Amino acid sequence: MSDSPLPPRSSLAHPAQRLTGRDPAQAHRAATPLELFYDLTFVVAFGMAANELAHYLVDGHPTTAVVGFAVASLALVWAWIQYTWFASAYDTDDWVCRAATFAQMAGVVVVALGLEPMFGSLSSGQTLDNRLMVAGYVILRLPLMLMWLRAARHDPTRSGTAHMYAATILIAQVGWVVLALTRTSMAVFAVFGAVLLAVEVSGPVLAERRGPGTPWHPHHLAERFGLLLIITLGEGVFGTVAAINAVVHREGWTLDTAVTTAAGLGLTIGCWWMYFTVPWGRILESRRGRVYAWSYAHILVYASVAAIGAGIHVAAYYLEHQSVLSTAESVFAATVPVGGYCIALFVLWSVTFAPEGRRTAHLDGLHAAILAGTALILGLVVLAALTGVGMAFCLAVLALTPWVTVLGFELVGHRHMTDELSER
Repeated sequence: MSDSPLPPRSSLAHPAQRLTGRDPAQAHRAATPLELFYDLTFVVAFGMAANELAHYLVDGHPTTAVVGFAVASLALVWAWIQYTWFASAYDTDDWVCRAATFAQMAGVVVVALGLEPMFGSLSSGQTLDNRLMVAGYVILRLPLMLMWLRAARHDPTRSGTAHMYAATILIAQVGWVVLALTRTSMAVFAVFGAVLLAVEVSGPVLAERRGPGTPWHPHHLAERFGLLLIITLGEGVFGTVAAINAVVHREGWTLDTAVTTAAGLGLTIGCWWMYFTVPWGRILESRRGRVYAWSYAHILVYASVAAIGAGIHVAAYYLEHQSVLSTAESVFAATVPVGGYCIALFVLWSVTFAPEGRRTAHLDGLHAAILAGTALILGLVVLAALTGVGMAFCLAVLALTPWVTVLGFELVGHRHMTDELSER
């Protein structure tokens, strides 16, 4: 092995650089170690949100579980999408970008620590205690606002776009702080929270219309979104193994625990395969205008993945006799997020493949058959649970759900995908 000269010493440092925008057509653009490090904090937060979801479900508080998990998922995924969008366009990996990223990671940790009191206040039914969660969210969002202001100064052609991003972030954060400090009722929070959410969501759309769009990279975005899905699925596997392990230590291996473990693993693998049947980077490259819908649809995708892990955890609680849920209710806790994941992926495919002038793609015979097959499996699971069939068997059938799409693609759908891509 021959020795190769080291790069100049200055190239190994990370001095501050101008944020003039990355090349959106750069070859071999890949996720950075910093971005992957950043993702880990979010997966921890997803795991904590999923644990709270499972905990409140097995204790018989479904409204608290669902509402709290929805609030947590929306806040976390939205913040992650916005960081990823900025990094795809402007990340130079200098010390300023690194420091801003680390500050945002600290914010994620604070948000995660605020999940338990937020869920607890929802359970009490009085005022919403989201002060710690909002504090973390502000810590998470303000560094990104400062980075947008920095981009506005360094990239004059896109200064209007960057300023709009910064302005909407600031307005929303001021609103969240005021709303948290006033300790309003649940109803008042829901109304004003919806308004602030509209400010958050409309920010990128308004910003990109103010001038030249940010130079995001389609393949980089596709890789980043795919990697977060992978590690979120991994968190679900970890939670499943930990929960089943607790059952085994207490009661030993049984047929039910073995089948539940296999079903959880098969379900996770099938969910991974479903997502990666589509080359999202190539689609975004030819349909850049679909990136907003594609990004926003991932909120449902990630929330569903995290909830699937929670559903398997609920099943483990049931096997451990630590749940007030019936067999059918325990099965539904896993069935609903699996169905949500399948719907979310179909929506993702539909809005991304939609031809110009349409909001959604045409539903052809293949996709109609896949949807029908998926609905049939989910219906069988529900019917089996309602008629008293054991939970382990129901989960084993449920694990077949994603494989309907996988088999449809591998046997027939890949040819349709190839034809579709060749036309673009």
